[in-house]
Amino acid sequence: MSNRVKYAVGGLAVAILLFVLLPNWLALLIVIGVPVVGYVALDPSQRRRLRKSGRKQIDR
Repeated sequence: MSNRVKYAVGGLAVAILLFVLLPNWLALLIVIGVPVVGYVALDPSQRRRLRKSGRKQIDR
């Protein structure tokens, strides 16, 4: 199993756990907010590199 699949499975497990333990609106805020805050915290050069690597994976 690749690292990307492991991260996806882990993220799904955390999301399900959050939806069970917290109110739905708070769980949704966390599930969407954490990646958005992480992306916004990157420098412009890091964002560019991230977008470029994402396109390269798609073009393979």
